[in-house]
Amino acid sequence: MEDKFTEPLTEQPGSKRSSRWIWILLILIVGAAGAYVWHSSRNTQAAGQNGGGPGGPGGPGGPGGPGARFGGGAGVPVVVAAAQREDLPVYLDGLGTVTAFNTVTIKSRVDGQLVEVDFVEGQDVKKGDRLAVIDPRPYQAALDQAVANLARDQSQLGDAKANDDRYKQLGSQGVIPQQQADTQHALVGQLTGAIASDQAQIDNAKINLDYSHITSPIDGRVGLRLVDAGNIVHATDPNGLLVITQMEPIAVIFTLSEDSLPAVLKEMKNGTLLVKAYSRDNGTDLATGKLLTIDNQIDPTTGTYRLKAVFENKDRALWPNQFVNARLLLDVERNAVVVPAAAIQRGSDGTFVYRVMQGNTVDAVPVTISLNQGNLTSIKSGLSAGDQVVTEGQDRLRAGMAVEPHSSDQQAQSIAGAPPQLGGQPGFAPGGQPGANAGDPPGQGQYGGPHNGGQGKPQGHPGDPNGQYAKPQ
Repeated sequence: MEDKFTEPLTEQPGSKRSSRWIWILLILIVGAAGAYVWHSSRNTQAAGQNGGGPGGPGGPGGPGGPGARFGGGAGVPVVVAAAQREDLPVYLDGLGTVTAFNTVTIKSRVDGQLVEVDFVEGQDVKKGDRLAVIDPRPYQAALDQAVANLARDQSQLGDAKANDDRYKQLGSQGVIPQQQADTQHALVGQLTGAIASDQAQIDNAKINLDYSHITSPIDGRVGLRLVDAGNIVHATDPNGLLVITQMEPIAVIFTLSEDSLPAVLKEMKNGTLLVKAYSRDNGTDLATGKLLTIDNQIDPTTGTYRLKAVFENKDRALWPNQFVNARLLLDVERNAVVVPAAAIQRGSDGTFVYRVMQGNTVDAVPVTISLNQGNLTSIKSGLSAGDQVVTEGQDRLRAGMAVEPHSSDQQAQSIAGAPPQLGGQPGFAPGGQPGANAGDPPGQGQYGGPHNGGQGKPQGHPGDPNGQYAKPQ
């Protein structure tokens, strides 16, 4: 008997079209389901950020999601700081340049060969220390010659004076003509002048001999050597042999706005003003000195005036031509109420701060600023010592809103990326999704919040897109 199943099956054209429509329908269903899941997830996140809707009366809700910060019963996370009562120094900041009191380029004052270099680059020298020697032999010979000339002329002067005395007696007796006596007397005067010239030559030779031994004119630090031993140097050389710079004390010349000039002049009459020198990045306190003087004019192109401060510089923290930030201590505001400058907000009605009240709500408090100094602000009125003010997160606040305050040392725990603390849908505060599910009896809402009531489910299956079940970690 022939098996009917052995014959090959043929596919009907109608069944092929039906299969294709079934696949298209399945794709549309999957796409619609995915869109619904994505839309539900977006609504869940928006509800977590806005705090959710009202819930039915009942007990506290279930735990919130990991990194929960918004929504439910918790407030907006903010960083707060306490107003302090302290002395606030008043500084005037300016840009300055370190300037040496004395900078000397050592040059030769005589011509000759440099035979000795008696300094080391970077050496500290005292006034009078020998630095170099130019060949002194020509100048020693000139000195010896001038001394010999003086001895010769002195001998001739002695003989001329003796003859002058005799000629005076003979002339008075009429033995010799008076003209001869006068000539002899003139010779004495010539030899006296020659002796004076010889003495000047000796002094000049001694000076040149001294110039051949070069010494330091000031206390300071030697720079780099400009000429090596063995070279011929001249008094007309433009570069010199070396440069010596005075390091202790040293000066800083800085500029301030002309608006501050009356206050500075007033405080200078009351006593010496202190000046601090900071590094370029204001991160290092280099030295503390005293204000020495103020320039006698204001620069009309910049509207600034120059001031000069002096620093002992024992530790050599300041270096000539170094750029520094100068801070002039003008005054100290005693017993002031001080808050971080970041707490100050500005609105249409003026300056204000957000002050944290009892119950962790905020109030917008108008304040009057006395002065701003760096990262601190002195409050003249509006706050008291101990008041908690918001320093970060003000852009999300309105008066009367609930907040979750944190001190500044807790900033390491980021608001957006806080580590998981409780289970459930991310982005919701303890209490799970606020609001009651439609149809739930009072007190039994699946979406309960601690403020809105409803009983939140303590535990649920993970991955619930609508956050109906809060799962503790």
